[in-house]
Amino acid sequence: MQKMKHKISLLLASLLLPFIGLAQEMSSEPQMADAFRSDGKIYVVIAVISIVFICLIGYLIYIDMKLKKLENRK
Repeated sequence: MQKMKHKISLLLASLLLPFIGLAQEMSSEPQMADAFRSDGKIYVVIAVISIVFICLIGYLIYIDMKLKKLENRK
């Protein structure tokens, strides 16, 4: 269980690492983001991306747990 927590934290850290460099370049925002923000659709885009990301992470964890169960059975 400790090994799985380590894998998850390493995965999250590696996924968030590219955003550190992007935070410094926020002065040149794309015009599409401004249009979505003014229409209020940016929240829908963020919600859909978040749901897809959470489902993908959940599926990967589920597959990892099933694989560990198969490995322990042999």
